[in-house]
Amino acid sequence: MRSVPELLASRLESAARIVRRVVGAPDYEAYLQHMARCHPDAPPLSRKEFEEDRLRSRYAQPGHRCC
Repeated sequence: MRSVPELLASRLESAARIVRRVVGAPDYEAYLQHMARCHPDAPPLSRKEFEEDRLRSRYAQPGHRCC
C-alpha cells in the first residue's frame, strides 16, 4: 500500500495533467511515455524542444487560434 505522501503526489500529478489538458498545455511526461512505448529507438526531444514543437504545431494551423 502506498504512503500518504505518495498517494497525495499521485493525485496532484493527475490533477495537474487534467489542468494541462483543459488549458491546452503540452504534457511532456505523457510524450516521454509514448516515445518509450512506441519509438524506443528514437531519442526523445528535450523539454524545451518539445514545448517549442507543440507551439509551432498549434499555431501552424490557420483557424485554430482565437485571434
